[in-house]
Amino acid sequence: MFGDTRTLSASERLDWLRLIRSENVGPRTFIRLLERFGSAGRALAELPDLAKRGGRARPIVVCPKDAALRELDAADRLGCTVLAACEPFYPRLLAAIDDPPPILYALGNPSLLTKSIIAMVGARNASVNGRNLTRRMAADLGRAGLVVVSGLARGVDTAAHEGSLSAGTVAVLAGGVDVVYPPENQRLYDDIVAMGCAVSEMPPGTQPQASHFPRRNRIVSGMAVGVVVVEASLKSGSLITARMAAEQGREVFAVPGHPMDPRAQGPNDLIRHGATLTEGAGDVTAVVLDLLRRPLAEDRRGPFEAAITAPPDESALAHARALVLESLGPMPVAVDLLIRECQLSASVVSMVLLELELAGRLERHPGQQVALLAAGY
Repeated sequence: MFGDTRTLSASERLDWLRLIRSENVGPRTFIRLLERFGSAGRALAELPDLAKRGGRARPIVVCPKDAALRELDAADRLGCTVLAACEPFYPRLLAAIDDPPPILYALGNPSLLTKSIIAMVGARNASVNGRNLTRRMAADLGRAGLVVVSGLARGVDTAAHEGSLSAGTVAVLAGGVDVVYPPENQRLYDDIVAMGCAVSEMPPGTQPQASHFPRRNRIVSGMAVGVVVVEASLKSGSLITARMAAEQGREVFAVPGHPMDPRAQGPNDLIRHGATLTEGAGDVTAVVLDLLRRPLAEDRRGPFEAAITAPPDESALAHARALVLESLGPMPVAVDLLIRECQLSASVVSMVLLELELAGRLERHPGQQVALLAAGY
């Protein structure tokens, strides 16, 4: 099981926010810092020294306390619930992925995030039939007791929210939780905040950028037991979400389409590679309701529940830094292979990689792979 949740104190919540907003600290790095130091407060104190040991020439920028307080004040003025990944209302399945957002802002009814969630995604230029099918399926899934999550985009996302609105729907935003994109969905957004829940990992007021959407997509798939894809081209963001879902151990469902329609190529290809062929809500619930009786990650600990690791010996670290740097290059290499080739313990290699990350010299890649950035090679 995931283990007991706990509510952070005000000072702990501030430290969590400062840590994730500090330079070179992403969700994976955040987890490693908590594993290493046991608290965000201790990790904040250690950041400058860690980055320096990783080879950073100038001091790392640690998020100032005043900046974090201003962000929390902005969230409070909006009426947001601020959820840390160890807290009760935070989606349990999302907390168990490799890179969960440490902090989520929720506007509306956060209790929906604790329910059984199914994601629906698809083409922004969806056909009339595709949108109608999505609305019907979303409504049926809601009546079956599932909360539908999507990304508030045009097309399929919009139809999914519209269909499931009365049962409670969750919109994951790429920008701040108060920034509606696309603007024409303002009325739908208002309805979602009134009857469902809007969430984001970004600070309030953040305008969405292209790089935010893949990050948004991993939240959509991560909080759900499965992802339904309706009409999507082969290179669409919806297919990226489906791949993320598969990597996260989620079920992937795909609605087949006519082979002459480019919007059918994505779902048809997913079915070809093992996704569940889906013609209605019953095809989803037949799989999902059985999974929910045997929860995903039932015997897996969430990353925020890991035990604090003992610090590696400094002499061992000094030797390891040279070996790891010698073994790394601009081409990604699997961390497990790096450990075997260097003949070092996992904890020592993890610490060296953490130092390099904080120094801005290391890049993480899918599949637990790492590479030196060009400037660090």
